[in-house]
Amino acid sequence: MATELRQRIIKETGLPISFGLSVNKTVSKIATGEAKPNNEIRVIQGTEKPFLSPLSVKKIPMVGEVTYRALCDLGIKKIQTVQEMPMDMMARVFGKNGIAIWKKANGIDQSPVVQYQERKSMSSERTFHKDTTNVQKLESIIVSMTEKLIYQLRKSNKLTACITFKIRYSDFQTYTLQKRIPYSSADHKIIPLVKELYKKLYKRRLLVRLVGVKFSHLVAGGYQIDLFEDNAKIINLYQAMDKMRDRYGDRAVMRAVGINTTKKRTY
Repeated sequence: MATELRQRIIKETGLPISFGLSVNKTVSKIATGEAKPNNEIRVIQGTEKPFLSPLSVKKIPMVGEVTYRALCDLGIKKIQTVQEMPMDMMARVFGKNGIAIWKKANGIDQSPVVQYQERKSMSSERTFHKDTTNVQKLESIIVSMTEKLIYQLRKSNKLTACITFKIRYSDFQTYTLQKRIPYSSADHKIIPLVKELYKKLYKRRLLVRLVGVKFSHLVAGGYQIDLFEDNAKIINLYQAMDKMRDRYGDRAVMRAVGINTTKKRTY
């Protein structure tokens, strides 16, 4: 079936396509890489180790540049060497990652194939170690987490049409407020709305335990320029900021109001 599908794609589109077929995701992924640019490889059950053994350890999923250099420093360059090593030795050197690498090198992967699902929302929350009424601190964290989420939107080529703000007080009473908006992934459109929702929910006499921001009703797409409010300068600014974040991390460029915030938890 896979061969027939590949041949149909080649015939109808003229595009090259490769695939790897095996008993699990790890071996199939490696086989696909070996089949490129335009071939197919089937690894028969029971032949996973011989297929993997002559390949570079760099072919193992989750072995990045740092781990690869560490393995090379130990004289481990081929997958066969990992196969011949005791698993507990890999664990002593690389911890849990060592066990995972050893299993993948031996063609062992029990992870299930999960059907792809479009992401419906993204959110970020911050729980304080000590409940606070520090308005400056609250606004700083809210702006910072919102800015990071917006960057994730653009990086994922997504737009949001619903903004939700969440606040939990020291008595564990939790309140949320949301607002529908035209689809957007622009800082100057979303951040003011989040601050507006926060100000509507914030009660100054109560200590705050948690704040959170959520984007929902996500759709695929890039930011659409507003002919009446946007200009090329601000669009170029977002593109430049995102390039710096892609290269140096999501906190490489940020608004001054959020610069003193600590690392946040996102999911």
